[in-house]
Amino acid sequence: MSTGRWFRFLGMAAVGSLAAFGADLCGAADVHGSYGFQLSGTTTIGGVENPAPIASVGRLTFDGSGNVSGTTSVNFNGYFLGNPTTGKYELKPDCSVTLSLQDPSGGFQHFTGKSAQGGGRVELAQSDKGAGARGVMMRAPDSCNVQMFNGPYSFSMSGSSTPRASGGPAGNLSTKARVQADGNGKLTVVRGEAQASGTYTVDSDCFVEMDLTVSGTDASAPSKLRGTLVNDGKEMLAIETDPRRVAAARFAQ
Repeated sequence: MSTGRWFRFLGMAAVGSLAAFGADLCGAADVHGSYGFQLSGTTTIGGVENPAPIASVGRLTFDGSGNVSGTTSVNFNGYFLGNPTTGKYELKPDCSVTLSLQDPSGGFQHFTGKSAQGGGRVELAQSDKGAGARGVMMRAPDSCNVQMFNGPYSFSMSGSSTPRASGGPAGNLSTKARVQADGNGKLTVVRGEAQASGTYTVDSDCFVEMDLTVSGTDASAPSKLRGTLVNDGKEMLAIETDPRRVAAARFAQ
């Protein structure tokens, strides 16, 4: 056997052995195309003394060669910001991911994570000092329309009040409901015996703007959400945009 064929044989044998032991294997281009992401947690970045709640959602496009661009929206302790972003990423053979994003001010945010084989889903955590946000990134359609958000969805949302909440901080929120989307911009929200309505729009870049009413720990409250469709519209990752509360939400069929 020639030297070249021998090394190819060893490489194939190594891959086979890793697969047999269930090891994750990823190719450099497995993470490619459009993704929606959502992160939430607390942070001391930005000069705050005590950890403040933060939630972000966005859409990123990966070129398969280490470059990424997109749009992010962040609710930081009641301050809502949206910015275009660019950056770099690396997907290693063991499916570990590093991601660095730069906003228009020149600041960088750094993330580490783990990709599923094939790159359809990536678990992420911000790795900067003082950051505690964690979440997920999922492959998204290239383009969307209002008909793609259609049918029954399970809905969950959790978060905490900010100093801008009326009457001061009101504690934490955690709620679940069933949502029926009609594919034409209208919603029905059902939680127990309570029922409410809502509206939504879907942009061609798969961002969703939504107004709905959900029942929290104390009383029903209207919520404004910004989200992004993933998994061919079967799921949506979202955050609350109201200044009174930082919350992350998810819709799933």
